[in-house]
Amino acid sequence: MKYTEDHEWLSLDGDIVTVGITEYAATQLGDVVFVELPEIETQVAKGDEIVVIESVKAASDIVAPIDGEIVEVNDALVANPALVNEDPTGDAWFFRIKVDDPSLLDEFMDEDEYKDHIGE
Repeated sequence: MKYTEDHEWLSLDGDIVTVGITEYAATQLGDVVFVELPEIETQVAKGDEIVVIESVKAASDIVAPIDGEIVEVNDALVANPALVNEDPTGDAWFFRIKVDDPSLLDEFMDEDEYKDHIGE
């Protein structure tokens, strides 16, 4: 897994990147009550806001970590937003994005670097 400074985790399988938020981010958000996901086949650019998360504490956005096309979304989160708090790095992934250049993931943090980033 790779990690962003915005507390997203990225998992690469071929040219498909699965994106979710870290346990740290889920804890900071508190109880998630609403998730709005992007449309499949949407072209996104790094930095585009593409997911809206609302919790009892705040509203937050997930941005595209990399350029590509949304190929799958996790509809289970729309029906059960609390899944984000229950299993943030497993079943609660948000979307899958097809990337042109998977090597671009090399610029993101590995687990040890991320733990340093959040002060663990």
